[in-house]
Amino acid sequence: MRVGVIGAGAMGQHHVRIYNEMENVELVGISDVSEKRVKELSRQYGIEGYTDHEVLLKQDLDAVSIVVPTTLHTSIGLDAINSGVNVIVEKPIADTLENAKKLTNAAKDAGVKLMVGHIERFNPAVTKLKQIIESGILGKIVSISTRRVGPYNPRIRDVGVILDIGVHDIDVLSYLYGMKVNEVYAIAGADIHSLEDHAAIILRFNHEYSGIVETNWLTPHKVRKLTAIGLKGVAYLDYIDQTVELHDGEWIRTAKVIKDEPLKKELQYFIRILSNDIEPSPSGEDGIHALKVATAAVESYNKGKAVKIEL
Repeated sequence: MRVGVIGAGAMGQHHVRIYNEMENVELVGISDVSEKRVKELSRQYGIEGYTDHEVLLKQDLDAVSIVVPTTLHTSIGLDAINSGVNVIVEKPIADTLENAKKLTNAAKDAGVKLMVGHIERFNPAVTKLKQIIESGILGKIVSISTRRVGPYNPRIRDVGVILDIGVHDIDVLSYLYGMKVNEVYAIAGADIHSLEDHAAIILRFNHEYSGIVETNWLTPHKVRKLTAIGLKGVAYLDYIDQTVELHDGEWIRTAKVIKDEPLKKELQYFIRILSNDIEPSPSGEDGIHALKVATAAVESYNKGKAVKIEL
């Protein structure tokens, strides 16, 4: 499988590293607007490097990772799709719903796979909790809440905290429930950023199931946690430590989680679905839903009212 990486910054460099370590994958080259960055990684991994992504796309690629700022996802994604290359694009799928739909429609028309990099679905703790929920151990799940907070990263300038990191948990909650959000209400504000930098988001699923997403760039230390409340017990998940703890009326149990790097699991899955011609999950449509909910959350806090999501 011949692959390339477009965007070799903080996240893109890890795509490069993991592809380079994978069996049955040939990392053909990378592209980045920084000539210095291209030279560094090309030398480190012994691969070709380009400052023009269109040159990389002409290297007979099977697939490409697009790891560039959100506002560039659509233009570069369309270039890749129109070149007949399968794509995994980092979350969120695009900066607007219109652009997200352009990407998904283009991929369908071109007959190529489009996967969205909602990496937390591949966190072993989330995978384990999904299995636990489906087993019925916790009974009917009625509420899931998350806390994703930490210090501000100055490199994030094109989107606010909801689209940057809140969208992770919006997607995870839909994944764990196996449902789409049908209403959202958000309280947020902008104190250190031009866009919102803290938010509390309430999600409604199928009228009777709730989700709460707390997120900010103000907390001095990073926290990534989730609580799932069921009729028979409660699960406490730590994304960072990759742990799941179950509490019921009698016992506190720790689930067996085989820890691993979520991005590695994600890219291994991406290559596997391409090799076996399987439709990806998260799909372009999953990416659109997460973006639709995130943008509705921004609309909600701007207007000060709940926003219904058309499904």
